[in-house]
Amino acid sequence: MAIVTLTSDIGHQDYLVGAIKGKLLSVDPGFNLVDISHEIAPFNYPQAAYITRNAIKHFPAYSFHLIFINLFEQKPEQLLLCYHNNQYFICADNGLLNMILEDRPEMVIGLPLNLFENRNTLYIAEIMGQAVHQLHKGASILDIGQPDVNYLEKNHLRPLLGENWIEGHIIYIDNFENVIVNITREQFESQRKNRSFRIVFVRNEVITTISETYADVMEGEKLALFNAAGYLEIAMNKGNAAGLLGLQGFSEKSLSSQNRLFYQTVRVHFE
Repeated sequence: MAIVTLTSDIGHQDYLVGAIKGKLLSVDPGFNLVDISHEIAPFNYPQAAYITRNAIKHFPAYSFHLIFINLFEQKPEQLLLCYHNNQYFICADNGLLNMILEDRPEMVIGLPLNLFENRNTLYIAEIMGQAVHQLHKGASILDIGQPDVNYLEKNHLRPLLGENWIEGHIIYIDNFENVIVNITREQFESQRKNRSFRIVFVRNEVITTISETYADVMEGEKLALFNAAGYLEIAMNKGNAAGLLGLQGFSEKSLSSQNRLFYQTVRVHFE
């Protein structure tokens, strides 16, 4: 039974998520469909990459990950089928693949779309499902698409580094309004070099310690910790950190507005 994960920016308000599942099960009723999220913010690639990357790495080898995010940035002529670290990915040719992997994929082939078909979401779901079905039945990845295709690449969002500082962007605000910054524990410790530090963000808010749990501080106090995915998190014990501290999630549109970027960045100073 093939494990097939679904990630999208569709939401749950209309019929599409259900219709996608129906289309996939029509291709192969044996698919084991697993939702990662359908609440990815539209056009927010850093958020999409963060959520997808940190979910899929916990799945068994040779799972299939179907990514319905920004399918129509341009008129689609192909989908990308990728094999990397014993996982399969199928997504639009929109640059997101490299951001999810944070690496060059081991193998990418193109799944051509019929130019005479109505290339809508359900047609794309059917093409994805057929590819998964063939691979799960033993077909070679090279036999179901076009190898060595050209595809769009975008770099994943990296923190900025200085000798005595590291600056990250807020890539996600979770359901509790905890703020996730694109600084990993490894990056933090590598830059820190056993020095003391100050985590500084909007309105000169400062945190000087890393907590293990939310309960390490009094109710209503702010804290910083590294979450289960290993990313720096700014939170508030039984409070809404993003709303109360005035923090916002990063998007590419923010790059044209220094004022908005001010509310979307976190800097760590090492001393």
